Amino acid sequence: MKVLLSGYYGFDNTGDEAILLAITRELKAMGHEPMVLSNNPEQTEAFTGAKAFPRMKPQGLLPALLKCDVLLSGGGGLLQDKTSSRNLTYYLTVIQTAKLFGKRVAVFNQSIGPLTEEGKKRIQGPLQRTVNIVRDQKSKGLLDSLGLKSHLGGDPALLLQPSKTLPRDPNRVVIAPRGDETDITDRLKPVVRDLTARGFKVQVISFHPHVDDVAARALQQAGQNVEVLSTSDPQLALDHISAAGHVIGVRLHAVILAAAARVKFTGIHYDPKVEGFCADALMPTFPRDFNPADVLNVVIRDTQPDWSGVEAMTVRARESFRVAVEG
Repeated sequence: MKVLLSGYYGFDNTGDEAILLAITRELKAMGHEPMVLSNNPEQTEAFTGAKAFPRMKPQGLLPALLKCDVLLSGGGGLLQDKTSSRNLTYYLTVIQTAKLFGKRVAVFNQSIGPLTEEGKKRIQGPLQRTVNIVRDQKSKGLLDSLGLKSHLGGDPALLLQPSKTLPRDPNRVVIAPRGDETDITDRLKPVVRDLTARGFKVQVISFHPHVDDVAARALQQAGQNVEVLSTSDPQLALDHISAAGHVIGVRLHAVILAAAARVKFTGIHYDPKVEGFCADALMPTFPRDFNPADVLNVVIRDTQPDWSGVEAMTVRARESFRVAVEG
């Protein structure tokens, strides 16, 4: 079957590109043909080997919807109106158009929300006759409260694996900030300072080049001999994470890739999706106004985590492909 992917693809965001890479690989392994709605179709085709179409141009979007058998809306946190109601309008329009064309539609491994009361009303109609798969318990609870049936899946990026086996250094800590969360970056500076003073090696990964780079450089200057990697390549980010002993993630997919590599992680929840993932994974998470000493202590304690939550999410993520595409 031809399966069309609708998400935040082609924007050089490592997290969304990790989702895309995992979905296209899994669909190909199942014998399906993935297609992608992308902001940069040429780049996406080179990255995934899947046919890509311009996401915002009707002459690309409509032929893609007509050619596909199944539309997967996701993964990611697409159905929210926190940043802009236009985002919600776009994704709901794609869903509604696919349904109008008689296509099978699945909301695929999304985090739902944050949504205003108006936003909650807007999703109810479009999601009535779709297969709804969410990646965390909080999102399932939200859809349940709106009378919408859903399945609990998992983020597809959990299915990615490091491309090579690198020696794991328990004294290496990876930190992934967000460029638009300057207050969190400021609170992370003493964490970097104290970690390097204690002999830890710190690497800061900018998951969204040009957006996170300033925050990454600010953290680099906070400690001694701090490395910085700026990349939108999820495989490269995963390989570096797999060699670390701990990951502190403001970016959601920093902690998701850590989970995929079975590296201990701590989330800073600037957004409910980070809190939701860490809660389901049975891993520590802190609010945006965290005490830096508390985060430092989690890394220093180096307690062995319970991986059962991550294992369960990984199983659900793989099973979700059959539910979404084949029923």
